[in-house]
Amino acid sequence: MRLPTALSIYAPENRTRLLFLAAVLVVVIALVDWQTAPYISLGFLYLFPIMIAGGFLSRTKIVSLAVLCSLLQEEFSNLPPADAVTRLVLSSAGFVGTGLFISELLWNRRIVLTHVQELENQVQLRREAEEQLRALVESSPAAIITVDSEGDIVLANEAAHHLLASAGQQLSGSNVRTYLPALLAALQSRRPQGFRTSLQCRGKRSNGEVFLAGVWFSTYPTLSGNRLAAIIVDLSEDLRNREDLNLDYLLKNTRILMSAVSHEIRNLCGAALVVHKNLTRVNALQGNADFEALGTLIQGLEKLSSMELRSPAEQARSAIELTPVLDELRVLLESAYHEADMELGWAIEDSLPLVWADRYGLMQVFLNLAKNSRRAMQDTAEKRLTIRTTTQDESVVLRFEDTGSGIVNPENLFRPFQRDAQATGLGLYVSRALVKSFGGDLVYEPRERGCCFAVVLQAVIPAKGESDA
Repeated sequence: MRLPTALSIYAPENRTRLLFLAAVLVVVIALVDWQTAPYISLGFLYLFPIMIAGGFLSRTKIVSLAVLCSLLQEEFSNLPPADAVTRLVLSSAGFVGTGLFISELLWNRRIVLTHVQELENQVQLRREAEEQLRALVESSPAAIITVDSEGDIVLANEAAHHLLASAGQQLSGSNVRTYLPALLAALQSRRPQGFRTSLQCRGKRSNGEVFLAGVWFSTYPTLSGNRLAAIIVDLSEDLRNREDLNLDYLLKNTRILMSAVSHEIRNLCGAALVVHKNLTRVNALQGNADFEALGTLIQGLEKLSSMELRSPAEQARSAIELTPVLDELRVLLESAYHEADMELGWAIEDSLPLVWADRYGLMQVFLNLAKNSRRAMQDTAEKRLTIRTTTQDESVVLRFEDTGSGIVNPENLFRPFQRDAQATGLGLYVSRALVKSFGGDLVYEPRERGCCFAVVLQAVIPAKGESDA
């Protein structure tokens, strides 16, 4: 909308023409007044050029023009000269007042028009912002709703209808208790500062289907009471995938632990078989049924412990990017090390090749190494863990170097069920088994102070045709 300034005779583009017109009027009135001086005075007509020029001239110029017109009026007046001074003063005051009144009136009008223009611009900008916000909300893949103080849904985008409502059903006006009862409880809370947080809660669709909802919401005050705005996503699929992944790795770790147990049992069975073989030389035991049954049991137990536990095909390695895994590791470790007053250093190369590994299993190995370092540095003066990467030939090496108390018996590091271990003594054994399942290795590198573990991973070497491309 454009303001009608161009329709006014006092528009800026008319300044030159109107000032010229005012000058012409002054000259014309003076000439006519000079010709009709003996009969009638036309001095009052000077009001018109003053009114025209008052919209463009400064106050000083208005006063000068008014005095000039008063002098011209008195010069050609047919009134008695005895009162000339009085008439000159009065006419000057009238002309000056008229000119200043017009000037002030037009100045206020310009201020009002400028203010109106600013309001129009602000309204336009607000309208554009609202349109952009509306487009953003409607095009969002996440469900977005706003809820009033009574719990009724005021606004819901298309994604919210797909997530919560049946086909053709409108969410506006329905109560949020039906879909997300936890939000209604947060809305009705008397907490003075309100909420700005996230939660996972039980959600329910209009058809009765239950799902796990991830909600980011905040409450804000209005004249009609507190309101709530929320972004909602369905986490059910993520939960299923996470639980399936946890089950897979539980089974994989169980196989590794069973292998460790089988290894120890196999050693014991070997020793028992040697003793049994030596005892066969004792004549008193020849033909003893219990002695022969004992040998059979030991041999059966040895065969059982020698059974090979193979990983299923779905546990096969894949090509992964290390940088996102290390970024996630940084997020997981920073807060824990900060709370423990320990330093965490990173020396990560800018460009790392793809490696053969399993993302979830590799993260478990990294977390176990970082946890061991944190435990080893609890009683040391300097507490610092440095994680660095190096690329060597066809492999990528990640080193976890700490300033802890070091390793007393490194030859026993990767043996299961160590007696002096603080936990089960299986952490390093399982970690090494996981890395070996990727085709890599976990090794200990001696240091003068502290200790260093190196995770060696095979780099993905592109085929010749791919590298040429």
